Amino acid sequence: MLQYPFFRLALIGVLIISIAAAVIGTYIISRRLVAISGGITHACFGGLGLGYFLGINPIVMAGVFAVASSLGVEWMSSRFRIREDSAIAVVWALGMAIGVLFVFLTPGYVPELNSFLFGNILTVTAADIWAFGVYTVVLLTFFAVYYKEIVACAFDRDFARVSGLPVRFITISMTVLTALCIVLTIRLVGVMLLMSMLSLPMMIAEVWVHRFGQLMRFSVVVSAVCCVGGLFVSVVVDVPASALIVLIMSGAFIVSRAAGTLRRAR
Repeated sequence: MLQYPFFRLALIGVLIISIAAAVIGTYIISRRLVAISGGITHACFGGLGLGYFLGINPIVMAGVFAVASSLGVEWMSSRFRIREDSAIAVVWALGMAIGVLFVFLTPGYVPELNSFLFGNILTVTAADIWAFGVYTVVLLTFFAVYYKEIVACAFDRDFARVSGLPVRFITISMTVLTALCIVLTIRLVGVMLLMSMLSLPMMIAEVWVHRFGQLMRFSVVVSAVCCVGGLFVSVVVDVPASALIVLIMSGAFIVSRAAGTLRRAR
């Protein structure tokens, strides 16, 4: 399989994005914001529909919608004291409504829509790899520079604010980085399956470890193993890789929870 260029690109892409998704997933689960990944993911659909309708690159428009929706959630929750889960519900519904509207208004058949909804790892290009790589480097650099501040904001923003930490800067930066991660991985696993990739590795990791750094590293390993395994198995059995990746992660989560329960029972 490795003799085919498209498969090598898919393998590199899935490794890079599995790392980024695990790092972002550690943050959003620690902040109890798993729903924001679903909200931004579905808000991206509005950008995809508008991009097709206007003849603009749909990924670019999806990126604009993702960043705008993520910042909108933060703005509504801080400015109007709206609960974050309520603000996410508004963004989720609005993005999907806009997407459906403009897809319907776009003349003819909308190409590649299924790949954005369900994912197609084998269509990843060299340009995508460069985009994934640059984003992951920026993400890891930001974590390296502001690691203590990110941990404090993830677990207790009030304490971080009282301690004089740049809570607003960290929160907005991580929100934007989360939105960009979602946009870059839409083609990889699709709108429908992205939330699992952002949450399941962390949920598996927290069965075995508890500190933020350990959770992040464990999540990266779990995500990379499941993604690479799903990609190879998908080629053998000829089914979509995105579905297999999520099924493997779900199976690993069930096994981990069962093993953790047995360990505590002893």
